Amino acid sequence: MSFCAFRTRHALKNYLQLNLSLLYWILVAPFTGQFFKIAPIFRQMVSIGVRAAPMVALTAFSIGVTLAMQAAHSLQQLGAEMYIPDLVMLTLLREMGPVLIAVIVIGRSGSAVAAELGTMKVSEEIEALEVMAINPIQYLVVPRFLAMLVMLPALTIMGDYIGVLGGWAVCRFALDFNTAGYVLRALESADTWDLYSGMIKSVVFAWIVITIACNAGLTVEGGAEGVGQATTTSVVQALLSMLVMNAVLTGIFFFSA
Repeated sequence: MSFCAFRTRHALKNYLQLNLSLLYWILVAPFTGQFFKIAPIFRQMVSIGVRAAPMVALTAFSIGVTLAMQAAHSLQQLGAEMYIPDLVMLTLLREMGPVLIAVIVIGRSGSAVAAELGTMKVSEEIEALEVMAINPIQYLVVPRFLAMLVMLPALTIMGDYIGVLGGWAVCRFALDFNTAGYVLRALESADTWDLYSGMIKSVVFAWIVITIACNAGLTVEGGAEGVGQATTTSVVQALLSMLVMNAVLTGIFFFSA
């Protein structure tokens, strides 16, 4: 077995062990009297989600504006401007909203988690927790994991609303759409499954992003250079995994419809 294959196998083993440990501490441990604390979860929700909200809002508004302008450019040639709200709404709910907001969260919050845990690893703070009989997964990873599972779908819903608002801004002020007509057309074009499919994607993306970031941070080797490499690796792996999983989920929703 080559060295690269060995390292890949070892990294995959660590990742699977982290996921199993997370499932244990969340689903099994509370029934044995080992509860995780709520306060750290809320602190991580603020750090991971609330502080990323302005960036997500700006990104979502830009997406809505861009979609509406691009759709108008093509649909006006066909005399089908009335379908612009449909395109904006469905594209945001199904694809652009979950994917691009996940990209923002990976770049901002995922990298921060990997760097934070990596710094704790190289400064031997995690070993100190183990000496004090505190499980690092329960104390460090579970709050971040639960916070991400809550905040990424919440950010996605917020981004969908703001993206539709961006599309409305173009339709109202550049194309002379009626506001009520835009809203009704957008609502009629989508059904509840379009929203649910985007939420399913965002939950899966949240799981992938936070577990990859935590695993990268907990397996850092070396000093500051190792933290930087682990952070970069976590962002690249999370982006690739998220895009591949998006294609898989889209295929599942497409062929099961």
